[in-house]
Parts: sequence; structure tokens; C-alpha cells
Amino acid sequence: MDSRVLPTLRVKVMSGVQEFNATQWQMLSDGSNPFVSHGFLATLEESRCVGGATGWQPNIVALYDSQGVAAAAPSYLKAHSYGEFVFDFAWAQAYSRHALAYYPKMIVAVPFTPATGPRLLIRADLAREPAVAGAVRDQLRTALQEHARERGVSSVHLLFHLPEEAAPASEPQWLARRDCQFHWSNRGYTDFEHYLQSFSADKRKKARRERRRVAEDGVSFLTLHGPELTANMLDAIYALHRHTFLRHGHEPYLNREFFTLIAQRLGSALMVKVAVQHGDIIAAAIYFVGRDTLYGRYWGAAGEFHSLHFETCYHQGIDYCIEHGLKHFEPGTQGEHKLSRGFEPTLTQSSHWIADPRFRSAIAEFLDREQPAVADYAREMRAHVPYRR
Repeated sequence: MDSRVLPTLRVKVMSGVQEFNATQWQMLSDGSNPFVSHGFLATLEESRCVGGATGWQPNIVALYDSQGVAAAAPSYLKAHSYGEFVFDFAWAQAYSRHALAYYPKMIVAVPFTPATGPRLLIRADLAREPAVAGAVRDQLRTALQEHARERGVSSVHLLFHLPEEAAPASEPQWLARRDCQFHWSNRGYTDFEHYLQSFSADKRKKARRERRRVAEDGVSFLTLHGPELTANMLDAIYALHRHTFLRHGHEPYLNREFFTLIAQRLGSALMVKVAVQHGDIIAAAIYFVGRDTLYGRYWGAAGEFHSLHFETCYHQGIDYCIEHGLKHFEPGTQGEHKLSRGFEPTLTQSSHWIADPRFRSAIAEFLDREQPAVADYAREMRAHVPYRR
């Protein structure tokens, strides 16, 4: 398609991904990221993890042309700031101090999933030419702003988006924000021992000792994908998952029904590492598998076991990436303890449109102060990676 004749696309707002034909929705994604698939997002709705009284109201902004859905943003009206992992509680408090409403707000994100991926989804024929893709993204961002104004919401937030989805300099009303996570990269390792050879001697010794302690405790691991997860196995995994959340004082975001449905719909893109000791399941880590990236999401254990969290959530994931030729491993948010296991500081991106120009200016000043600190933190953390200089 010639980018010079790209038509203005029609805007529709849908009350959920379930309203879209699954085949048409999948045409908006190249299939590399499981979280923006129709199966994942629709399962959140069907299992009632979003919608209702959850504070996550699906509100999908889409663009249409003569062929159907041309682009869409997985967007939600939010009544709070939980489950997002890009923290704006201070912004909400500032609104409250001025007797203004910060909620509802609109976010474009995958609920409960701090993993980088596409947020402005474009049909493949339109995404093929960069200039056309850029023009479609511009129209989709404009549609999000206009819908936010119509609904009277305070702001729009694109969370954990791809670099190419950032607003161009011609749209200064979108404020850029960065944060730091710790990700792993596969540099062509043939096995875990080959990987450890890239470590300095003392870090290599520590990693081996950590893994050995788990093995000496009689712990072995099962690797199970969606079709292999029986109802009884899912019951055990979910009980561990829920127990861990309850120890921290709240119910998990995802319910038991979600895991039944997602195991059926995502198939091998759902993977669980199950730790077994003396015939009993003592821990489990829940992963999702993309085309070239492994995503670590949830963990649960029956008690305290030396080094078991590190082995189940990090070493086992790295083993899986090496075995299956995956290039990247995103284990989730936070965690400087990941550095010694070979994860490196990586900057993530979000973009924010604030309707009130006074607050937009104040938040822009806040971000101007925050960004150098984030960059300095990432540089400082890089000095502690275990790799040989």
C-alpha cells in the first residue's frame, strides 16, 4: 500500500476482545508474543479476571478499513493502579490533593503482565511498510486520546510497549518513561555449562554450588506444556501459586478457571517447571513461551527450600532457553538478585498522555528528573553482572 494514500480509518470501541473474530484479531499480531493473542486476552475476560468488579474494564479501541480490523489497542478503563507495574500512585495522589479525579484512567497493556510487547497492533499488510505502519499508529494514538476525552478520563498509558510504538517528536503531549528490568540473552550457548564458562571463576563456582544444593536435596524437575497439564496437576500448581500470593497478603490476580482455559488455548506456549521431592510436588514456576523469548510469570512453593526459587525460576528457565534456542528470557520485574544469575539490566518503555495540561507539565518535570536516575541505576547494575570482563 502506498503510504501517501493511506485513508483515514474508522474508529470503533469494543467492550472486550471476545467481541472480535479470533482470526481477524490474530491477523493483527505476528504470533511472536503470546500475551497479545486472542486466546490470552479473551481468556482473561471469560474467566472474569478482568471486567466486573476487578477495576479492569475492557475497552478496546480499534480501527477499521474495507477489509475489517486494521489495528487495535488492548485498552482498559482502570479504577485503580494495581496489576500494572508502571507505578503512578504519586500521580493519583497529586490529583487527589487538588480535589481532582485521576480514576478512571485508560491503559493500553496486558493485564498483570510486565513484559515488553506490541501494544498498537496492526494488520500484517499494513505493518509491512514502515511508513504505513507509522501512520496507522499515529491514527490509533489519536483515537485513544479522543476516546479518553469523550469518556472524561484523566489519562492514557501505554505500558511496556515496543520502541517503534513510541510517539514521534511531533507528538510532544505523549510523555516517555523508562524503567529497568533484568533480562537474559542467549549468546549461542550449547548447554548450561557452556553458559557458565562466560562467568568469572567465583561467580561460576557460586552458580554451580547453588544448583548442586537443590540436587542434593533430592529435587528433580518436570517440564510440562499446556496439553500435558491434567486437572489434578493444575490443581496442585494453582494451590502453590495462590499460597504464595496469600503469604504476601492478597489473592492472586489470575483464578483457577484461567489456568484451565489457557492450558487448552495456548497449548505449548504455556510451560510449567514442576519441582518434585520424594514424589511430592513442592514448587512450580509458570512460564509463557514466545517465538524467541521465554517469559517467567508466576511461582509458588510449599515452604522454604534452600536455593529452590533461584533454580526453578531462573536456572531452569535458562536451561529451557538454551535447549529450545530461545534468544531472550524475561523473568518479570524487580530483583537485583537476578544479576548474579546472568540477567542484565534492560530499560523498558512506557508512554503517557495526560489530559490536563497543568498536570502534564508537572509530570513531564517529574520524568525529566526520574530518567537520569533510572539510567544511572542501570549503569551501576551493569557493573555487577557475573560475566568475565
